[in-house]
Amino acid sequence: MSEAEQRHAHQCVSCGINIAGMSAATFKCPDCGTEISRCSKCRKQSNLYECPDCSFLGP
Repeated sequence: MSEAEQRHAHQCVSCGINIAGMSAATFKCPDCGTEISRCSKCRKQSNLYECPDCSFLGP
């Protein structure tokens, strides 16, 4: 796990809230494979996210 993954492992990459114990999605970045976590609210609202390693932007 990269340093960026460790920093963001328990935070929503879109809004930064702690997602431990929440309904959240975790998936790999389409470009570099870094694990990304998003809270249910940001997913539902289709908020943009940015990969902490490669700066890929997604909906």
